[in-house]
Amino acid sequence: MSTEITGLDGDLPAGKVAIVASRYNPAICDSLVKAALETLAQAGYEGERAPVIRVPGAWELPAVVSQAIDQSDVVAAVALGCVIRGETTHDEHINRAVSLSLMNMGTEKKIPIAFGLLTCNTLEQAINRSGGAVGNKGHEAAGAVVELLRLQEKMDSGI
Repeated sequence: MSTEITGLDGDLPAGKVAIVASRYNPAICDSLVKAALETLAQAGYEGERAPVIRVPGAWELPAVVSQAIDQSDVVAAVALGCVIRGETTHDEHINRAVSLSLMNMGTEKKIPIAFGLLTCNTLEQAINRSGGAVGNKGHEAAGAVVELLRLQEKMDSGI
């Protein structure tokens, strides 16, 4: 019989989980940050263990996430922001570049990085995903990081 290994329970590493969040679309992003902080606090990452670093917009997320995870006491990062489609394809370029950069960074450095960037067609969709009808993706992103940190602890111990 096969053994299933998950991050749904288990130990969490010491250190900090950095939240890097956009200031653009402040009502949306502030709600995402609040939710992420709540989820991290439930796992024991609160106060100084969950610093919030603000950047101008989504484009700046990867550069600052990279700086944050280069700190020896940072064990993971949660990237939060919101890009809403406009009249041009500008949103597609930002979304693609940010998502690929964060994914590559996480796999190269072997550190959990949550993708909490809302990529919405309308403001209504963003509202629904930042505490409205669809929930709050800040909770989901922070929850994913916590789960990955637990899984990483298990994987580091051997499978």
